[in-house]
Amino acid sequence: MKRILDPLDERILAELTANARIAHAELGDKVNLSRNAVRQRIERLERDGAIQGYTLKTGDGRRPGSLISAVIFVYRYDRMRGEEVLQALRSIPEIVQCEVMSGEFDLMLRVDAATPERVHLVWKEISAMPGVSNTVTSFVLSSVI
Repeated sequence: MKRILDPLDERILAELTANARIAHAELGDKVNLSRNAVRQRIERLERDGAIQGYTLKTGDGRRPGSLISAVIFVYRYDRMRGEEVLQALRSIPEIVQCEVMSGEFDLMLRVDAATPERVHLVWKEISAMPGVSNTVTSFVLSSVI
């Protein structure tokens, strides 16, 4: 059975949302409770599911582990005999999808990387591969579906 949060619980959650690393004693001063009472309330909030974890954010506001997605379209010199390019692409861990395309482009790659700089390094590696004649890269701005 879930407990209803009282105003004191809500204040504790608001303070923890602003600063999850706040010391129990400092939090107690802010909500007029002892350090031990704050610790007990936090433990209860965790048990009851009101607190389900703590999240870390990097200096740029992104959560660690969040990825930047990019799409790289690849032109090969010989789309019929370009297997060496496909084999080389399989060795790049940031490439999470590779589709052989009809039409203008030969390949469509989806790259998930931790930073734009890492996407750039992956792009440089792909564009330098023997058999790759050109690339077009776009970063994903938002996902709708």
